[in-house]
Amino acid sequence: MKKLKVGLVGVRRAAGYGRLFMQNRRTEVTAVCDISAKSLEEAGREFKLKESALFSRYDDFVNADLDVVFIGTPVPCHVEQAIIALESNRHVLSEVTAGQTVEECGRLFRAVKKAKAKYMMAENCCYYYYLQQWQKMIRQGRLGKVFYMEGEYLHALRNYIYDRKARKTYWRANRPPLHYCSHSLGPLLMFLKDDYIIKATGSGRGINILPDVGPGAIDMQAALFETKKGVTIKLLRSSVYSGPYNLYFSVYGVKGFVESGRPGNAKEGKIYIKDKLARELECSNVSSKASEEQKKGGHGTSEYFLVKDFIKCIDNDTNPPIDIVKALDMTVPGIVAHEAAMKGNVWLDVPHFS
Repeated sequence: MKKLKVGLVGVRRAAGYGRLFMQNRRTEVTAVCDISAKSLEEAGREFKLKESALFSRYDDFVNADLDVVFIGTPVPCHVEQAIIALESNRHVLSEVTAGQTVEECGRLFRAVKKAKAKYMMAENCCYYYYLQQWQKMIRQGRLGKVFYMEGEYLHALRNYIYDRKARKTYWRANRPPLHYCSHSLGPLLMFLKDDYIIKATGSGRGINILPDVGPGAIDMQAALFETKKGVTIKLLRSSVYSGPYNLYFSVYGVKGFVESGRPGNAKEGKIYIKDKLARELECSNVSSKASEEQKKGGHGTSEYFLVKDFIKCIDNDTNPPIDIVKALDMTVPGIVAHEAAMKGNVWLDVPHFS
């Protein structure tokens, strides 16, 4: 079987995935695209590519001999680049989030439905080892019927929003905290079966930590969501707060609840069944039994298994685990919740694309 030819666009982020594609027996990196000549040169050396396989223009890149496009560019580029690739019959694996407005998410949805190629969103947190174990446990009914969940993703990215010394503003200045919701919301939605968010509200407009360079500088935002089956979800997001990286989850069911440690990536999670501590949980994004090959990807073993699933769905002509429907379920609620916050903490309907 011939190897699938993979092209990477936005090589600074895409290079990590490129290494996984290079070590997989079914794929090889055959082209890269970036607006930075330095990044192109470095990627060309790493993946042993000829100069003719290095592209500075996306239109030229996507018309090269490719089967797969990995999109690692900034969010404002995701939808347009994905649509062009899909229309060129290239499979797409796209970084998060799927899009930045409800309207362009709708455009992407229609393009995916029309295309013969596959689309998958690369939400790596859904593939964290401990969250995969939680998903099995929750789906098996260990917690009983789930009625409430929390997710927090607090990650100080101030220098990627605004450079105080140079007084330079970057694209993330225009990305409100709640727009970057898939790391926290994605795994929670994967715990639920046949459910999705239908209503959202949000709070948080204050800008005190950074200069007011745009909504990306908002100190912190909180969202409340309601799913079709009546589950309440609370989300907390900040890209500028003063504190350590924090990715936190908790899930409450009628039989008990499970929670991860604090701050994020702490390994002292706990599960309670019928009001009693059942046991402590190791909340690691990598299994203790993982091979060295599996650890070569980013974020523990998550990206290794994400890429493996993506290739498998192409080979077997099956639906990707995080297909366009799930990708938009993880993206659109945050867009709507920010809008709700800007309108004075009102409740708004969340469109579901299916």
